[in-house]
Formats: sequence, structure tokens, C-alpha cells
Amino acid sequence: MDKLILASRNKNKIEEMKQLVTHLGIEVLSALDFPDLEEVEEDKPTLEGNALKKARYVNEQTGIPALSDDTGLEVEALGGAPGVYSARYAGEDATYQDNVLKLLAELTDKSNRKAHFRTVVALADGDKEYTFEGVCKGTIITEQKGKKGFGYDPVFVPQEFAETFAQMDPAIKNLISHRGKAVQKFIEFLDS
Repeated sequence: MDKLILASRNKNKIEEMKQLVTHLGIEVLSALDFPDLEEVEEDKPTLEGNALKKARYVNEQTGIPALSDDTGLEVEALGGAPGVYSARYAGEDATYQDNVLKLLAELTDKSNRKAHFRTVVALADGDKEYTFEGVCKGTIITEQKGKKGFGYDPVFVPQEFAETFAQMDPAIKNLISHRGKAVQKFIEFLDS
């Protein structure tokens, strides 16, 4: 594989993914490089389903092996919510800030603040499809801290760490994060 297209238009996610796979010597493109690609509706009930749907579409349209991911924050006290709806938790056009504020409001009176991020990365290359999962356990804190990262990063403290993802050096986050772990499994798969 000498070329890979990331089935995403999320600039934060693209940058993070590029950093994770840069050492492979693969030319990394994204959906932004193909303006005619349609936005894929994430309407599947699982992270796996959404990741595969996006990767399949982009691979079919471009003929380039496509890598996609879907990520959910699953909070114990909320029965696993927001889960597959993490990006639109506060509504279809919600900003990262809207979603974080809704999450904090829903956890106001909860003592159990355990949560984990789960990412499923899907690779579609013709009739071959593979998925790789990464999980990062942690806690949701009561107020936002840090300016780095995106999404729920300012309120998520990974297990065995004292800072939020938004306070961490991105290189450290990429080593321990859900997406980093899923992409690492993808990289190990390529190496084998």
C-alpha cells in the first residue's frame, strides 16, 4: 500500500491520523482532497457500522484504500451515552463546546464519572475489509481544562494520568488514546 485516503473531513481528526501513520511512508490523502465525495450519513447503530460505511463509500468512489473511524465516548453513569451519538450529542449542528456542556450538565449530580473512549478504525480495500478497535478508560472531570485536542478532550482524564487530553502533549495523547490504540493495531496489521 503506497497510498491511503482518510474518509474524513474533520481537520483535527485528519491531522491526528496523519501524525499516527506518517512513519509508514504512505501518501496520506483525505476526503478534503476529493471535493466531489458526498458526506456519508452516520446512521448505523454501532461504531463499527459507521466506520465501515464511510470507508466502503470512499474506497468505491476513489479506488484508493480507505481508512475511516468512528469514535464514541461511553459514560457509565449515562448507560453508555453519548456513544455512537457523541459528535451530535447536543443536536445535529452541535459544536464541540455544546456537546461538552450537555455532558457536564447531565453528570452534575452523578458521583460515578467513569467513562471510556472507544474508536473503531475500518479499512476498505476493494472486497477486503478490516476493523481495529482501541479503548481508553478514564474519568470525566467537573470543569474543562486545557486548550489542545478537540471534542470531549477538555473534560476527559485518562486512567493513570493527572491531566486531560486537552492538557497533554499531542504525542503523548496519540500513544495512549483510543484512536492511537486502534491505529496502532492497523499499523501492526500492515507490518504483518
